[in-house]
Amino acid sequence: MTTVAEKKRTAVAAKQWAERARKLGTLLNLHIAGVVLLGLVNLYLLVHIAFTWRAATGDNAQALADQTIAMKTAEIARQPLEGLDEKLAQATKDADKFYTQRLPFAISEVLGELGTLTKKQGVKLGRGNYAYAPVLEGTAGELTEAKMDVSFSGDYRPLVLFVNALERDKMFFLITGVTLTGQQSGTVGLRLRLTTYLRSPVGTEGTTEKSAAEADGDGTAPVDGAAGISHGATGASPRATGVSPGPAGAPAGGGRR
Repeated sequence: MTTVAEKKRTAVAAKQWAERARKLGTLLNLHIAGVVLLGLVNLYLLVHIAFTWRAATGDNAQALADQTIAMKTAEIARQPLEGLDEKLAQATKDADKFYTQRLPFAISEVLGELGTLTKKQGVKLGRGNYAYAPVLEGTAGELTEAKMDVSFSGDYRPLVLFVNALERDKMFFLITGVTLTGQQSGTVGLRLRLTTYLRSPVGTEGTTEKSAAEADGDGTAPVDGAAGISHGATGASPRATGVSPGPAGAPAGGGRR
């Protein structure tokens, strides 16, 4: 009897659970369960957003400082580039002005200027060797480098004044070597190694140059002690004579072959 009663109770309980499950499985209950599930998901997302916002807020000050530094660095780097076109145009004008006003177009100009300076200071211009080499070849600012090894003689003070005048002269001279060759009967010998640059003639420059007399074959020229100007070197520039400049170390003036 006991076993039969237990089986009946078990069957009744199972039936009750099935009935409850059927009631819970209605459409309304499913909607409610979905809403509860969505609420839990939203709650999780809100918590995650809160943690993310807190982390972002903590790093915001450092990030702002880094961005400020980067912006200032970019502004400093931009400043030298401001007005670059105008600066390039002005630099070109300054270079053209320097070429025209301070660079000779023929070696005769160089020798004439040396003669003028030596005569003014009472110094005698001796013999000189010349060598030419192209500079900036194939560009708009192409030049010919003219290296000179020239001897002078005179009293010590006039020679000092001459060197000072040479450094301050309107024509560009670069003194690369100074040697005192001795003193005889009050006269001091001075040897200067000079460098200047010959530019291309502008306008009618060069057309009025006189034809150069043929210089000695050793690349040197005798000197008129009174005038201080080397004979046979006038107009001996590569441009003045129509001869292309040779490599450095080649004999210059009328003696170039």
